[in-house]
Amino acid sequence: MGSIIVTGAFGALGRAVVAELGARGLEVVAVDIAPAPDGFAARLALGGIDLADEQAVEAAYATAAAETGGIDGLVNIAGGFVWQPVEGGALENWDRMYRMNLRTAAVSSRAALAHLAAPGGAIVNIGAAGAAQPGMGMAPYAASKAGVRALTESLAEELRGRGIRVNAILPTIIDTPTNRADMPDADVSAWVQPIGVARAVAFLLSAEAGAITGASIPLSLPG
Repeated sequence: MGSIIVTGAFGALGRAVVAELGARGLEVVAVDIAPAPDGFAARLALGGIDLADEQAVEAAYATAAAETGGIDGLVNIAGGFVWQPVEGGALENWDRMYRMNLRTAAVSSRAALAHLAAPGGAIVNIGAAGAAQPGMGMAPYAASKAGVRALTESLAEELRGRGIRVNAILPTIIDTPTNRADMPDADVSAWVQPIGVARAVAFLLSAEAGAITGASIPLSLPG
């Protein structure tokens, strides 16, 4: 049995997903651009990996596959957010959101496919509910997350014949320390909890979701 790679693993959501998968007895390889924290609870923790850099990611996933006996699943969490209006906003932020949210998922998926179990492998992408109905100031972020949904659906069709499933989760605002700091006056009672996202990820990776591919599943309750 191989491992599950989780990108963006050292952030609030990544930590919740790593913990949930570990609690279910799965071996997890944690990958992030941030340095690996001391004693991080994963089979393998790889820090300092630019997930938009194809060569760096390919090398990291080859190491993961060699040390854990293969890759059974991939969870693309790495990403970021910026708020800015279209008018007067920096065009560089459009490139930044593309690189952080969409390119990382595409590069990571491509690199994992060289090692991903077939049939039976699974990829889960973290999209965003706001990509479908973006509010003011969300255009660069929403456009990149809409790309994640398109990537999910297209890759699911590409890999259907190999028995590899690709799905996405589209949460509303997730209750993280960063989001609380950015929105100090918000009512957080309806925000999605990281554990709720983690449980949905675990389900989509599991055999119980064996008939599901190409789906974009909304999460909008605290869970």
